[in-house]
Amino acid sequence: MRKHLSRLKGGRLALAAQHTRLVTLMISDVVGDDPAVIASGPTVADPTTCAAALAVLERYRVLLPQRIRDDLARGLLETPKHLPPSDVAVIARPRDALDTAKRLAQAAGLAVLDLGDRCEGFAGTVAQQHADLAGRIAAGQGPVAPPCLILSGGELTVRVVGAGRGGPNTEYALGLAAGLPPGAWAIAADTDGTDGTADAAGAIVRPDTLSRALALGLRPADFQARSDSAAFSGPWPTWWKPGRPHKRQRLSRNSHTGQ
Repeated sequence: MRKHLSRLKGGRLALAAQHTRLVTLMISDVVGDDPAVIASGPTVADPTTCAAALAVLERYRVLLPQRIRDDLARGLLETPKHLPPSDVAVIARPRDALDTAKRLAQAAGLAVLDLGDRCEGFAGTVAQQHADLAGRIAAGQGPVAPPCLILSGGELTVRVVGAGRGGPNTEYALGLAAGLPPGAWAIAADTDGTDGTADAAGAIVRPDTLSRALALGLRPADFQARSDSAAFSGPWPTWWKPGRPHKRQRLSRNSHTGQ
């Protein structure tokens, strides 16, 4: 939808620069590394249509001015489907970040279970699946033996409810905090440095994260129920008590893995 409402996305930047040589160097943060999807493809032809954008508006009941809806319905906001040839190269991918993490882990003597860079689904559901996998490995019933690193990348989804702000990486980390076996660590981080609307790339889960939270009267299920995983992120100050106004420091602004 955003391509059809932008002056630059969906190939429109290429139209503005069509009288000069155009070279595009892309850093991908999307599953599949499609140039038409990375940054909404400002310099490549767009295969989507006004009708598809209008369908998204209707499906999710997005409130927009009636003039924009009318323009979409009449095809007046169509994006370019054909553009002059230009140089387009994807110079960094999520797969590159995962490969780097894998090399570092192996150099440290860890076995690595690489689940790939195309992991998708609801963050809480995937977190439970990965926590179960970690539990089987810890019990000696997994595909690798500890000490090991379970590595994955992709793009997860949060269905935001209540007053929460979502954030797939913090939501994923929160799900892991409630289900990882004893002694396990985890990090969930976004390669573009932000996590949804949160001002952090994600969160770190320590072996004592759940016990510290419970000692402070924080129940992960309460934060999951209102899609407020970012607010759960610590560390929590020692002076904070349940019910007292507080600020929680986000744990990470940089990232090295896709999730």
